[in-house]
Amino acid sequence: MQLDVICPKTQKVSSQLDLSDLVFSVPYNEPLIHQVVVATAASVRQGTKAQKTRAEVSGGGKKPWKQKGTGRARAGSSRSPLWRKGGVIFAAKPRDFSQKINKKMYRGALASILSNLIATGRVMVVDSIDLSRPKTKDLVSLLAGLNLTDVLMVTDNISENLYLASRNLYSVGLCGVHDVDPVSLVAYEKVLMTSGALKHFEETLV
Repeated sequence: MQLDVICPKTQKVSSQLDLSDLVFSVPYNEPLIHQVVVATAASVRQGTKAQKTRAEVSGGGKKPWKQKGTGRARAGSSRSPLWRKGGVIFAAKPRDFSQKINKKMYRGALASILSNLIATGRVMVVDSIDLSRPKTKDLVSLLAGLNLTDVLMVTDNISENLYLASRNLYSVGLCGVHDVDPVSLVAYEKVLMTSGALKHFEETLV
């Protein structure tokens, strides 16, 4: 497989990149991608929500009034879930949302996503993504020249200028080649990737 490498400044094809079909021509496996995307998104959930049951709420040790003869409904504790300041019936507790995904499944999902992005024309390859100064307007101008708005930039070397210029753009994502995850790849309309990043995927996903 060959992909055109575009020069960001001239917006013209500068060269072609040879890629392995074993990584970038993988059939689209939707069930696998869905499972890995869900597991990846679940792994970042904190799961720290906590509430108290009636046994954990302070107070309520004494029976509010006698069982019979008051005309009121019987009550055994002022910390019943029916009472104000009472406990929660089905109280939420800290939990771990992470799901087990082995390395073969994860690599297979990445290869399937990348293959689909390339097949549908959603990947644009450049030699590098460099900015001479940390200005957001310079990055906006560069992406506008490539006709990119909702885009994830994947590079093998994130410069400080590029990081500072991109962090205030809502529809532009930036990540290093070692930090790419399936959720990020499917979240954006286009992916702008350096040739070095593609070569890294070719070496690691075989």
